[in-house]
Amino acid sequence: MEFLDLVPLTGARGRVRLPGSKSISNRVLLLAALAEGDTDIRDLLASDDVERMLDALRALGVHWTRRAGSDNYAVRGVGSAFPVKAAELFLGNAGTAFRPLTAALALCGGEYRLSGVPRMHERPIGDLVDALRQAGAAIDYLGNEGYPPLAIHPASVRAGGVLKVRGDVSSQFLTALLMALPLTGGETVIEVVGELISKPYIAITLALMERFGVAVRRDGWARFTVPAGARYRSPGTVYVEGDASSASYFLAAGAIGGGPVRVEGVGRDSIQGDVRFAEALAELGVRIDMGPNWIAARAPENGRLRAFDMDLNHIPDAAMTLAVAALFADGPCTLRNIASWRVKETDRIAAMATELRKVGATVEEGADYLKVAPPARLRVAAIDTYDDHRMAMCFSLVSLGGLRVRINDPKCVNKTFPTYFERFAEVAEAVPVLAIDGPSASGKGTVAARVARALGWHYLDSGSLYRLTALAGLRAGLALDDEPALAAIAAALPASFEDGRVWLDGTDVTDEIRSEACSAGASRVAALPAVRAALLDRQRDYRAAPGLVAEGRDMGSVVFPDAPLKVFLTATAEARASRRHKQLMEKGMAANMESLLDDLRERDARDAARSVAPLRRLPDAVLLDTTDMDVEQAVSFVLERAPVAS
Repeated sequence: MEFLDLVPLTGARGRVRLPGSKSISNRVLLLAALAEGDTDIRDLLASDDVERMLDALRALGVHWTRRAGSDNYAVRGVGSAFPVKAAELFLGNAGTAFRPLTAALALCGGEYRLSGVPRMHERPIGDLVDALRQAGAAIDYLGNEGYPPLAIHPASVRAGGVLKVRGDVSSQFLTALLMALPLTGGETVIEVVGELISKPYIAITLALMERFGVAVRRDGWARFTVPAGARYRSPGTVYVEGDASSASYFLAAGAIGGGPVRVEGVGRDSIQGDVRFAEALAELGVRIDMGPNWIAARAPENGRLRAFDMDLNHIPDAAMTLAVAALFADGPCTLRNIASWRVKETDRIAAMATELRKVGATVEEGADYLKVAPPARLRVAAIDTYDDHRMAMCFSLVSLGGLRVRINDPKCVNKTFPTYFERFAEVAEAVPVLAIDGPSASGKGTVAARVARALGWHYLDSGSLYRLTALAGLRAGLALDDEPALAAIAAALPASFEDGRVWLDGTDVTDEIRSEACSAGASRVAALPAVRAALLDRQRDYRAAPGLVAEGRDMGSVVFPDAPLKVFLTATAEARASRRHKQLMEKGMAANMESLLDDLRERDARDAARSVAPLRRLPDAVLLDTTDMDVEQAVSFVLERAPVAS
């Protein structure tokens, strides 16, 4: 499975221009298709769900064009029912396309087949089908009763009358009916059975229908009347607002990571209910500023989010972001009235509970609620996303806890926000890394340790890790070819590097790892691919606030390619041999200068000829030649160029 590792963050600040709203994009496309006249749609969302709607409209005889190099589209409306009377449509997992198209096609008098991905076939549609059948529509289930795929047949649909639809499963059923009923020409009343959930999404539907010339009368949220003779007419140009649900991730980043983070494209004048996410953040103590088309968030004065207990029925998508924000609260948090999560792209209540537990939270899951108790310390975890874009985007926020987060199947964000992780990186402030590499005996370990001490940063002596893995394996009584067991040890290796000493699980093992047994063991475990992979992740987990000085092979090329400062520390072979000779003599050990020089030259040649990550100065690395420098001068050279931790 593909994955993306998000680096540990120290904070978040900046501004983001939001992509177009998915909810508005697919509604506007369908209304423009059914309307009389041409509609110029600006800032349409570029995503999988919108692509499914565009493909379907083209198959149904709607002509549309995209202006080159933009997200602006021209749609030629058909003025009523779709002209193509037979089609097979694949709609992926796009509920905002599947439900409204089902209603519109049921009233068009054609023969249609609608299908999607397996998860779409698990998402209920029976309440919408029941309502359409009340009007005379002929719809069959091709799989399980109450679920897609569907077959729609020509039928004599009644114009006008009263239709009943449940409102407590998905607001998309009511949206679909509202948008399709003007095709009948008669005055039709829709009565909602039960409590209507996600009312702000119905408000979006009504506002857009009115923009296209159809004003629906409503009696509270229980009764809606589509007037007789209603026809959609193009308003000319329509601008798609930025996606308010997507805004929630960046606003939460500002709340957790200090901020300010400003999102542009939605604000006080938005028709989207999810802008009320900002109100929810304010209840957590977050400092919110808002303009007509922008919102900005900063952390609470005391830096910690307040625990909350909220009814979030009005912002079901954005509420997911609050579930992850609860990890950073000052006490247990409860999210209530979120039953609609269970019929989304995945069962979001179950999925959220599972993944929150992975990072250390204590979670209670109910039929329509979640209780989240934040952990004392977050844990590194690989987050499964369940082919659900919002799971991926929500859990990116865990990296603000200062630890690496792995997002499995990151491309699932293509559903609504294909460039999400790039935009997130623009406001994210990564824990800085200073990577020092160089040939053997160049003094990089000594310089790196002193630089780390001067900066007050963490220090990683990567060259010791294979020796430590071998030592830990031997202590555990493992054979040094037991790849799975050794990889498990490497993944959680309890090693630290302090005051020039190497520690394993609290014990000073500086001298022991230099023993002949550990040296031989290191060579054996280093040959195991699973161990190498585990140690790559383990090295990355040393990256923690306020910063890391990482010394050793491949630090800047493989382990921390995003390090803001990379230093290639070298010296002539003669200078390095002389230093090594002096060290050995001071320890009372016999040493031959010529042999040391030959050994270093051979080692340099081997390292430079490696097939994987050969030793070389990276193009973006600063060269530090210490041939004529002492240690203090070398340390000063690095410190003058060290990145500043935020």
